[in-house]
Amino acid sequence: MFNNTPVKNPRGHPKEFKAIITEKSRNFVCREFVFSAINNFINQYDRGYFTIIGDPGIGKSAILAHYVSQNPGVVYYNVEITGKNRVEEFLTTICTQLIEIAQHQGSKNVTTNFPDFTTEGSAFLSLLLQQISDRLHPEQHLIITIDGCDRIDINNQPRGSNIFYLPRYLPEKVYFILTRRPFLTDKSGLLIENPAQSFDLSAYSEQNRADIQEYIKSYLDESCHSESRVSEEKNPGDVSLNMIEQAFDDNETNFMYVREILAAINEDIYPPNLQLYYQNHLEKMNLAASKQQPMALQVLNILVQEQPISIEAIAERLDADEYEIKVILDKWREFLHLESIAAEIHYSFYHASFRDWLRQQIESNF
Repeated sequence: MFNNTPVKNPRGHPKEFKAIITEKSRNFVCREFVFSAINNFINQYDRGYFTIIGDPGIGKSAILAHYVSQNPGVVYYNVEITGKNRVEEFLTTICTQLIEIAQHQGSKNVTTNFPDFTTEGSAFLSLLLQQISDRLHPEQHLIITIDGCDRIDINNQPRGSNIFYLPRYLPEKVYFILTRRPFLTDKSGLLIENPAQSFDLSAYSEQNRADIQEYIKSYLDESCHSESRVSEEKNPGDVSLNMIEQAFDDNETNFMYVREILAAINEDIYPPNLQLYYQNHLEKMNLAASKQQPMALQVLNILVQEQPISIEAIAERLDADEYEIKVILDKWREFLHLESIAAEIHYSFYHASFRDWLRQQIESNF
C-alpha cells in the first residue's frame, strides 16, 4: 500500500499528536484509492504539494492519521488541536522535528537558533528543508502532512503570504500532504511553483460508498463478537442490522455521520457529538456571514427547504441582488455542494442530516 520511503523521524510525533493519530485511525478501513493517488504523485514528481479535499466528516483526518501510522517517518501536524492553528506554533513544532531529522542525518552545521518567525516567513523552514534534501538517499523522501488547513488562522500573517508560510519552492524529494474542506480557488492561500495535485474525495462517490459499507460491516462484526461474549442466548446483531438498514441507504458517504449514528443506534437520543459538530458548523457560518445579516438568515431559510437551488432562484425569491447572494454562499463554501444543472450552478448543503438539523434549529427559534 505504501511504496515511498520517508526519511527517519527520530523525535517521533509530539505527544499531543500521537493521541489524535491513534484516535483518528481507530477502526480504519479501506481508502486504498487515496493512498494509491498519494503514491502515484510521489512516484511521478520529484517534489510537490498533494491536497486532499473533502466535505466535513468524509474521513480526511482519518486518512491522514492512518497514512502516518503506517509511515512513522512522516512528519505530522494537526491544525484542529487548540492553539495549533497559528503560524508561530506550526513553525516551532515542525522546525524542531526537522532539526532533529537533519542532525540524525549527520548534518553538523544545522542551526538550532530560531529566528523571529513572524518577520522571517518561510526562510528558516526552507533552509531546513534544503539541508535535509541534500542528504537524502535516492530512495528516501521527506514528507510533511498538515491536517485541517481550512482552520488555519491567517490574521497574524501578512496579507498575501502562504498559509503557515509554506514555501513557494521546494527542494527535491520534499512533499507536503495537506487536507482541507472545499474552498474557492482564489482563496487557497497558497502561491507555489512546484508540482501540485488536488484530490477531491467527492469525485470518488463509488469508492466512498464502498468504504462506508465496509466500515458498517466491520462495525457489525465487532459488535456481534462483543455481544456474543456477553450472552449466547440473544442475537442482538440481527437487531442492529435491522436498525442500520433503516438508518442508512446505499448512497451514504459521510464517515462522521455514520460513526455517530452507529454509536447511538441503541439510544433514543440524537448523537451528542453530531449535535456539537453541527453546532460548530453553524457558528462558523454565522461568523463568516456576520456582515451580511439578516440576508444570510433569509438565504439559510431557503437552503434548508429547497435542494438544490441556484443563485438566480434565491435572488428572485428574496428580491435581492445576485451578487449579494453569491458573497454569502462563497463564505459558506466548505459546507456546500455545487452541482451543474442545465448549465447553471445549484447549491445544497453537503449532507442531508446537516440540512435537517439546521431546519430544526430554525423552527425551534420561532
